[in-house]
Amino acid sequence: MSRYQLPASHPLRRLLTGVTEQAFVTRLGLGDFALIDYIAGMLTRFLRMDAIYRLRKPSGRPIEEVAEMVMLAEDLPPEGRTRREIHRHIGDFTLFWTGLFPEALQRLRSAYSKDFFVDYCEQGKRSYYIASTFDEEPYREEATVLRRLSAMFELCAYGLSEVRKELEQSEREGLLAPVRQIIH
Repeated sequence: MSRYQLPASHPLRRLLTGVTEQAFVTRLGLGDFALIDYIAGMLTRFLRMDAIYRLRKPSGRPIEEVAEMVMLAEDLPPEGRTRREIHRHIGDFTLFWTGLFPEALQRLRSAYSKDFFVDYCEQGKRSYYIASTFDEEPYREEATVLRRLSAMFELCAYGLSEVRKELEQSEREGLLAPVRQIIH
């Protein structure tokens, strides 16, 4: 388990897994539980901004643009585990913003950004696909999920928008008050 991942028994992880299952199974009719679990895990990792922006420049500053993340990955040997991890992160990063916060894409892809020319959906699909080609142990099982994420990127982004709606509805109904106690 990475330092950014909550244990499966953590109440916040259970909440995000349940909401993700609800959105993907009930609203999308997608019963791919390995994919759903991967997405719920991504959501729990990305609860922390330092996990979203975990890739760093040599200066130590976070890399905030997908174009720079891709350049970092491409500068590494093609067979390296680190290249796989960076492409997996790019897939997660683009899926997260495209699905949960599409309104932020205008800022992320502003005319003053290298990402102005980056199509987050296409880059996310490409990065998940590249990461999925590392299909030997210990990555074999996750590689199949990453391949499905590449093929179904837009559907998964839509599923994340449904997760957001579900969380917003729970917030309006006051159902997330116990979660605030866990976080604080």
